Parts: sequence; C-alpha cells; structure tokens
Amino acid sequence: MSVREKDNPSLFAKIQEQNLLRQYDLLSNCIEIGLEKGIESFDKYTLWTLNYAAVSNISQFGGRFREEPIYVGNHTPPHFKDVPNEMDRFFSVVHENWTLSDHPTLLAAYTLWRLNWIHPFVEGNGRTARAACYYLICVKQGGLLGGRKIVPERIRENREPYYAALQSADRAWHEGRFDVNQLADYLSGLLKAQLLDSD
Repeated sequence: MSVREKDNPSLFAKIQEQNLLRQYDLLSNCIEIGLEKGIESFDKYTLWTLNYAAVSNISQFGGRFREEPIYVGNHTPPHFKDVPNEMDRFFSVVHENWTLSDHPTLLAAYTLWRLNWIHPFVEGNGRTARAACYYLICVKQGGLLGGRKIVPERIRENREPYYAALQSADRAWHEGRFDVNQLADYLSGLLKAQLLDSD
C-alpha cells in the first residue's frame, strides 16, 4: 500500500514527514546499538532498516537495494548490478578507516557523499544517507548528541551548501581524486551549531 505524490501531494507530504520522525526514532536505536557493539554493526541491514522507515507507504521497494536503472539530475549512478559490490566496498572503507582518523566528520562526509553517489535505493537515498552520516557522527563522538535540531534536520533546512559540497566531491572523484573536505567542513559547522543549540 502506497500513495503517490502526484495523486495526493498533501497526504504524500504528511506521510513523508511522519516517516522522517519514525526514522529518527529508529536512528536513535541504531546509534545505541552501534555504541554498544562498535562500527561493525554499521552494515547493509542498518541501511535497509533506515531506508524502509524513510519510505514506508510512499515506495514499494523500501529497505532493499534497487534492481533497476536510476537517474539523479546530471548524475548517473552505477548500474544496479554493481550496487551490491559498490556497497561492500563502501562499508569496507568505513570499517577499515574507522580508527585512522580523529576528524569528527570525515567518515560521515564520505558516507553522505558516497551513498548519494551510489544511490543504492529506489527512493529515500538522501534521507538514508543523512541518517547514516549522523549515525557515524554520534558513534564517533561516543554518544547521542544534544541539541534541539540534529545535523540531518539542519541539512534539510538549507540544502544549497550541501549540494555544493556533494558536487565538489563528485568533481574530485571524476578527476581521479578523493576529496570530501568541503563536505566534512560543512558537517563540522552544522555539528557545532547543533551542540551550541542545546536546551
């Protein structure tokens, strides 16, 4: 059962907003498990669960990797047959580099960019990438972080710097370089704003 945006835009928006609240609740659970079990608990099952929560009742393919081509603006994500391998490589980078960097947002920036680049799901890729990014920020910091508005909400409020940082990482990758520094700096600013905005 699902509703399409073109059939009922207001109901679609309402369901999408309710899904986001449920996803944030679920994200808190995932973070607590990650804090207890370590970075190895960040896996495809975590992402499938977060994606399913984000797109319930608006997509029939939530919680599983796509099996069809998809196009995102000027970006053509990898062929769907390559998605499982791309995701294995993605998780490998996160796990293998977990203890190598003390930077609070570098791996989170990589996650945010790479998940958007791979676009592993039919729907809800951005929401899932932002949730995964925040998961890594919290686990890296060692706890659920305070603040009235968390980083994913702050990204949603002002997307232009977010899109610019993603495009910067895309350009670097296209040139044969890995560079998510602009995105990491952007996330650091949002994280500082979140922590300063505590009750």
